[in-house]
Amino acid sequence: MPKPPRSSSPIWKLVNAGAGLNVRLYRLTGGRIGGRMQQARVLLLHHVGRKSGKPRVTPLLYLPDGDRLVIVASKGGTDKHPAWFHNLMAAPETTVEVGRDKRRVRARQAGDDERSQLWPRLVEIYSPYADYERYASGSRRIPVVVLEPA
Repeated sequence: MPKPPRSSSPIWKLVNAGAGLNVRLYRLTGGRIGGRMQQARVLLLHHVGRKSGKPRVTPLLYLPDGDRLVIVASKGGTDKHPAWFHNLMAAPETTVEVGRDKRRVRARQAGDDERSQLWPRLVEIYSPYADYERYASGSRRIPVVVLEPA
C-alpha cells in the first residue's frame, strides 16, 4: 500500500467530496450502500467545526464494543489528525447515525491500555489500519476514540 499524501495535499478535497457522496447514499439506503468497508461497518458522525461553527457529518468505520462504538482518527496515516477528531475533542457530546438509527454519544480518546486492547480488533476488521499506523509512526500516534452512550 503506498504512503498517503501529506495532509496539505489537494487530494484530500477529492476524498472529502467522496465522503459527502457516501453520506448521501448511506442516508438514502439506510446504510445498505456506503455502510461497509472490508469487515468494518460505517457510521455517520455529526460534529461542529471548532473554528467555523458549521455542522458537519463524516462517514467513519467503527467497531461495535458492547454499547460503545469505537472509531479511529487515522486520516490514512497522514502527518496530522483529521479535522473531525479536533472538532470532537472540543465538543464531545454529539450524535451518530448507525443505519437508520440516531444515537446520542459522548466521545473520549482511549487511554494507552484501552487502545492496546482495541487496536488488534480494529486491524482485524480493517487491515489497512496496520499500514496507517506504520506511516504515521514518525509524526503522530493514531488516536482511537470511544463513543459511549450519552
